[in-house]
Amino acid sequence: MGTRLYVGNLPYNASETQIQAWIEQSGNRRVTEVKIITDRDTGRPRGFAFVELTEPQMARSAIAELHGKSFGGRTIVVNEAKEPQRARRSPLRRAACDPPVPARTGD
Repeated sequence: MGTRLYVGNLPYNASETQIQAWIEQSGNRRVTEVKIITDRDTGRPRGFAFVELTEPQMARSAIAELHGKSFGGRTIVVNEAKEPQRARRSPLRRAACDPPVPARTGD
């Protein structure tokens, strides 16, 4: 298990400092980074963040103790963060998106 957590269903007004304090409040955990994910068009928080802890056992402890707990009046989801899946383009979509291949002229 890694040290990066997904923390979801956050209140939209939660700050990085508040999230860090909530994660560190018990269990002798140390947070090294909190990244609140925002909407690229509006810049508003999307209700989830990624939290990096210093040790894998701290991440396990955070999941065990904080998943399903209340923060800012909401029930919070705490899971191990997964690497993003690369979107696969279907062959039909690829053909429509790729530039045309020039026709071969006689050799």
